[in-house]
Amino acid sequence: MSHSAPRRVRVRAPELIGKGGWLNTGGTQYTLSDLRGRIVILDFWTFCCINCLHVLDELRELEEKHRDTVVVVGVHSPKFVHEAEHAAVVDAVERYGVEHPVLDDPELATWKQYAVRAWPTLVVIDPEGYVVAQHAGEGHVHAIERLVAELETEHAAKGTLRRGDGPYVPPEPEPTALRFPGKALALPGGGFLVSDTTRHQLVELAEDGESVVRRIGSGERGFTDGPAVSAAFSEPQGVALLDDGSVVVADTVNHALRRLDLASGEVTTLAGTGRQWWQGSPTSGPAREVDLSSPWDVAVFGGRVWIAMAGVHQLWAYDPADATVAVTAGTTNEGLVDGPGDQAWFAQPSGLAAAEDRLWVADSETSALRWVDREGAVHTAVGTGLFDFGHRDGAAGQALLQHPLGVTVLPDGSVAVSDTYNHALRRYDPATGEVGTLATDLREPSDAVVVGEDIVVVESARHRLTRLRLPEEAVRVEAVAHRTRRAATEVAPGRLRLDVIFQAPAGQKLDTRYGPSTRLLVSSTPPELLRSGEGAGTDLARELELDPAFGEGVLHVSAMAASCDDDPANEYPACHVHQQDWGVPVRLVRGGADRLPLVLAGMDDQDA
Repeated sequence: MSHSAPRRVRVRAPELIGKGGWLNTGGTQYTLSDLRGRIVILDFWTFCCINCLHVLDELRELEEKHRDTVVVVGVHSPKFVHEAEHAAVVDAVERYGVEHPVLDDPELATWKQYAVRAWPTLVVIDPEGYVVAQHAGEGHVHAIERLVAELETEHAAKGTLRRGDGPYVPPEPEPTALRFPGKALALPGGGFLVSDTTRHQLVELAEDGESVVRRIGSGERGFTDGPAVSAAFSEPQGVALLDDGSVVVADTVNHALRRLDLASGEVTTLAGTGRQWWQGSPTSGPAREVDLSSPWDVAVFGGRVWIAMAGVHQLWAYDPADATVAVTAGTTNEGLVDGPGDQAWFAQPSGLAAAEDRLWVADSETSALRWVDREGAVHTAVGTGLFDFGHRDGAAGQALLQHPLGVTVLPDGSVAVSDTYNHALRRYDPATGEVGTLATDLREPSDAVVVGEDIVVVESARHRLTRLRLPEEAVRVEAVAHRTRRAATEVAPGRLRLDVIFQAPAGQKLDTRYGPSTRLLVSSTPPELLRSGEGAGTDLARELELDPAFGEGVLHVSAMAASCDDDPANEYPACHVHQQDWGVPVRLVRGGADRLPLVLAGMDDQDA
């Protein structure tokens, strides 16, 4: 009896709709029918999301290799209010080097049509316009590339594959001295060192903050040590001065720490391998042998270089004495939980500043200002969680920020927060517990440094440093509060079955050699929403009980599964960890669903 290959479920792809229109197409507005004959990969992303930025980087090689058959379309689907501004999306597309068409969908119209639940999500559409796969989270590009190769063969044979140039049209470059600078450092001899992120360089500026003294790095994306003219970075961010007078650089997309010798301009690598850290990888050891994940900022505290490891929602530290790295705080779960370092949760920490008795942290995705004491415990000064943000001054318990990326210690012991998506510089005073506004109309400030009686702000989206006098620039603004609005899932109060559905990719099986290969962690906002079912376990199915006293809330679900190549002849099978975090808004209504299914994508070819 012959066996034919299983047929894919064929579902016609919904049309691409976005009120903001198309970017990177030279002004052309596309429909799916315009792309018929090509393999289309939809990348649902939002520019605040570090996992989305990881996927952008993962896609680069696939885009280049299959440029004549594959069209990647970014569908920008905002979380924060600021991300719904068209000008901000235009900036983000240039800032992160997006080299494919992007549909600006501020009202989440296409997101809803495709029933997307999480950032990022990748959807594959075949040349005939049918959805053939959907993957949530990062780390799926290798599986998608195998599917692309199958689709190329299949549709070339059918005569339905159309090769040729894609619709991408690059924007005209702008002649500014800096381009989306990230972080800055006041140099001991005067002047500033700025990470010129989009141009993959460091730039030394004179004391006026404008005149270019020199550039470090070739300006081409790469990972190369050597003299200033040939060294290469990939979207560098944080910079900090070391005790020996050199500078440590958070080389974000290279997943590395680099060292700049200020005297010679020589660049070397301190930590990282160039590979991104994945679950199951070592979390401590010789610095050049341990993978890192999108280090966004660095600060010297307690004799070590602390690292805001945005990619895994943790803080790490590099010890110059023995050239090692290790995790110092965070579990890799995304959220806002205080406590001992090994139990605390962060959400994309992106800014660090050291004071005498604590390390301040700008925790961007929770719109929070956090701090770590000398014993390593984590505390929250301002912020309440992943879904509450805005611009509100007053007592810290009521104050709101919106995706801050930087924090700066001021001479009086208070801190200035680069409140990025509010276009503002805020001030928190630990002595009074009050939050105020120092300045507004700063376009996406991402860092600031104190110079004498002034504070110099990195205005990232205006491509410049801006000098302000403290504290006379203080202004009052109307309080605005927001909560992330995503379509809530209607569920019944009381018992709710949570099912995380996982199937190992073709040719792999669950790895049970060392015990359970799956993990499920559940919590909620507010915590009281869950009467039972919270906490960690190894089963991917769980019975929850929701308190009917709460009309709505958010279920936080983190799932992990490990799979290995299923080949008995292979003594050393390759293994893979699949992980996804969800924040699922729920509304409790009579007659609502009593089961919540979530797909942990591990399948090479997931049915639509």
